[in-house]
Amino acid sequence: MKILLHMCCAPCTIFPLKVLRQENIEVMGFFYRHNIHPYTECLQREKTLREYAETSNFRVIWQDTYEMERFIQSIAFRESMRCRFCYHDRLSAAARVARKGKFDGFSSTLLYSRFQNHQLIRETGEAIGKKLGIPFFYRDFREGWKEGIETSKALGMYRQQYCGCIYSEKERYYPKANPSRTS
Repeated sequence: MKILLHMCCAPCTIFPLKVLRQENIEVMGFFYRHNIHPYTECLQREKTLREYAETSNFRVIWQDTYEMERFIQSIAFRESMRCRFCYHDRLSAAARVARKGKFDGFSSTLLYSRFQNHQLIRETGEAIGKKLGIPFFYRDFREGWKEGIETSKALGMYRQQYCGCIYSEKERYYPKANPSRTS
């Protein structure tokens, strides 16, 4: 079986890649970057992922564009639904690449994060897969959350502190955006 794995960063790739390889699944990565803001954050994540891919003998398809404006325009005035749009955008791109590359299916490292809406990711991936005729490979990778963190720290990887979108960055760093944070 040959799977295209959508990725947003190296730390979230560690455990899913390990599990899929243990199951003798051929895995190729797909780095999607339009949702990662600011651009310096995008470059840092890409650099770390390139280093990890090289040391892990892991082939990756790299986007060469950065359509931040399109991403923001698509969610403007719908910020409360930004994750839904973002999942759809990233998984649709991965599915199109997987179909074009004649993969057996596609998946995402989003399924590794404890901070993402796992059910929505699964439903979105399955709907896109059905629509485009390429199966969404579902696997709950959250069981390896701690292992992935420990491994990424041991490897000295850059570890981001938010999902990537500008709204998440604001929630992370601007105290008034997140009432549970104190100044």
